[in-house]
Amino acid sequence: MATLRPLLGAAEEAQNLGESLTMGMTHRFAVLIDNYRYHFGNWSRVTGLSVTWQQVEHRVGSEGNHSWIFPGVTRYEPITLSRSAGPGSRIVQSWLTQTSKAPRPQSGTIQLLSFGGIPLVSWRLSEFFPIAWSIESFDAAGAKPAIETLKLAHNGFLADDMTLDKP
Repeated sequence: MATLRPLLGAAEEAQNLGESLTMGMTHRFAVLIDNYRYHFGNWSRVTGLSVTWQQVEHRVGSEGNHSWIFPGVTRYEPITLSRSAGPGSRIVQSWLTQTSKAPRPQSGTIQLLSFGGIPLVSWRLSEFFPIAWSIESFDAAGAKPAIETLKLAHNGFLADDMTLDKP
């Protein structure tokens, strides 16, 4: 029995190590567009992956002061992607140029990748389009990369559309 305890401790440590390798901590994000001409590559920061529901309250007249609360309209925040400018920036610029000429909503996926490039979590975006792009000012004396930022409006990442079955 005495030799079994160190083995169990080692097994628990190995399991904890395996779980920590798959946690989504300070990794990178891949943005995959369904239009195969555009692969936005990896990004170091993603903000705005959030959803809220408007609170709807209904007071029933026969129930005294009791009210019922329901979720209302679903609202998604714009998503902001940031990374060091590089070769992938040309693809984004090409997409922005095309979208400026002929706007067409795109669909795609944002993936949280482990440090080994393994997708851990995905968010499927429906009908997104750019609402802003910028690059921070260039300063050769700063000795830091220029950060590219792309802001996307979208119709959501939850599979909650309420399509009616048609006969």
